[in-house]
Amino acid sequence: MNAKRADSTRTKAARTPIAMATIGLAAALLVTAIVGGGYWGWTRYQEIEHQQDVIARAKLRAEATERAKREAERIAAVKRKKEAAAEAKRRAASEAIRQTEEARRKAADAATAKQQTATASVTAEGGRIDPSKIKTPPMNSAETYIAYMTKWRGDDRTLLVKRWGRFRAMVKNRDLRREKEKRAFLLAPREEFARTRNPTRVYAHSWLGIGFGVTISGPHIVGRMTTEIDVKPGDKVLEIGTGSGYQSSILSYMTTKVYSIEIIPGLARVTDKIYTRLAKGKFKEYANVTRKAADGYFGWKKFAPFDKIIVTAGIDHVPPPLLRQLAVGGVMVIPVGPPGAQALLKITKVQSKSGKIRIRRHDIYASDPSRAGGRGKTKVSFVAFTKYNKAGKTISRWGKK
Repeated sequence: MNAKRADSTRTKAARTPIAMATIGLAAALLVTAIVGGGYWGWTRYQEIEHQQDVIARAKLRAEATERAKREAERIAAVKRKKEAAAEAKRRAASEAIRQTEEARRKAADAATAKQQTATASVTAEGGRIDPSKIKTPPMNSAETYIAYMTKWRGDDRTLLVKRWGRFRAMVKNRDLRREKEKRAFLLAPREEFARTRNPTRVYAHSWLGIGFGVTISGPHIVGRMTTEIDVKPGDKVLEIGTGSGYQSSILSYMTTKVYSIEIIPGLARVTDKIYTRLAKGKFKEYANVTRKAADGYFGWKKFAPFDKIIVTAGIDHVPPPLLRQLAVGGVMVIPVGPPGAQALLKITKVQSKSGKIRIRRHDIYASDPSRAGGRGKTKVSFVAFTKYNKAGKTISRWGKK
């Protein structure tokens, strides 16, 4: 009995450490589970909190962006409003200037019409204006000339300054020599005929394009050709190549009988409208210019003979019809020679005591000491003298008759 009890006691004693170890292990596992579960929960909490922070920050950025957008729109609206107000102010100022200018022009036209009615008589022939009755502007200084022209005709002061400057250069260069040519240049408004978008170039030395493949000649060559033919009151003058109309406008201040022919129909129509408008306004003297669209090579037989003929297109020979229509004692100026290198010839038709007709030719620049290059060295370049082909288009007459 005692032996069994002792065995039982020993068995229990042996089992006790195992049980304790099992309990300890179970307790450790329990603690581990509790601690692990808490760490996972904390981590999950932090993730949720971070996500909420990200969302909040994104919302703040979106709100800031929206506020910036609204502010930019407000600033843009204010800017547009200011620009609209400035544009309205500019338009109002421009309209006021236009109305003032229009009123000034009307007043100038009325004053001009009144003065021309008082000072310009109409000749018996064809209701033409006698250019000699138009007062000669002052030539002693720029100040008196500009003051006179702005008061009398209302010309633009800036362009008058340019015109006077070119006038002085042309006088110095001997392109204008007599008072009548000087007077005609100072009276003729080149700006009305130049067709340029840049008014400051109107009185430049060089030629200017006027469309249709042609040009308006530079002031110096216009002045020199006009001076060479020496137009006298009552002279019948034929211009071949109306072009812009500027050359014939100058001629109209020296005689009542100016005839001009232009071969390009479209150009003739445009220039005719300009002349009609000017003649109805403050340039009554331009009614003295009789015009037509035709081939100028054959002249204008209806009104021949002509005392003076001025040709403004280059050709390699002198057209025989023009020589026939030039009066005895008459003068023609014409550029003759190859393209880009013509001599500007002065042709005089004279009659000897025996009745024989002779033609004298002279290069107007050949012996001119004012020209660079010396005697006989000056060449000019004019657009081509043209004719109609079978298709009705204009082609160069160089090398053709």
